Amino acid sequence: MALSAKATQEFVPIEEIRDGVIIMKDGSMRAVILASSLNFSLKSEDEKAAILLQFQDFLNSLDFSIQIFIESRRLDIRPYIALLENQKKNQMNNLMKIQIEEYMGFIKSFTENTNIMTKSFFVVIPYIPAILQQKSGFTDKFLPGKKEGSGQTNKEVNFEESRTQLEQRLSVVEQGLIRTGVRVARLGTEEIIELFYKIFNPGETEKPIQLQ
Repeated sequence: MALSAKATQEFVPIEEIRDGVIIMKDGSMRAVILASSLNFSLKSEDEKAAILLQFQDFLNSLDFSIQIFIESRRLDIRPYIALLENQKKNQMNNLMKIQIEEYMGFIKSFTENTNIMTKSFFVVIPYIPAILQQKSGFTDKFLPGKKEGSGQTNKEVNFEESRTQLEQRLSVVEQGLIRTGVRVARLGTEEIIELFYKIFNPGETEKPIQLQ
């Protein structure tokens, strides 16, 4: 007996992504922040102690859980090689053309023999609406496709109220990380979709999401 194939979407617990907010199938919400790294080893002892103290204070100030996610991906040098190739074509000096060609060869050889990885750091902030926790029919009003009576209006009101609560949590996390010297950027809808595409398609090499 042949097994019926299931769509990939059935295994993904995401109902919708809108306005930079991930809406899960159970009605809870998530937001994602991209965070920069710190070269901790280059800091002085006083700087290290200050960073650790600030990070400790940040964690102690949270009254909700967060998830820190690190994505490791092999560096894609194709855009850089394409840039060098374009510069070589526009170069009038033959000696410079030869040097650029040799440099391109070195870069290609080096990256082929060395596994160079890029790391991206994300902080996931959740919010579970209280009405959902009380199991009082929140999902029927909130999730798309439920438009009985005033359900669509209630869904939008509930979404905006929940997003306000999530925004407050986002601000707390952003301010806490900034105090430790970490740069942060909220991911929008397209960036979140790109992130999940990379997660579910690990074999594809793409440029990492960049901090502005």
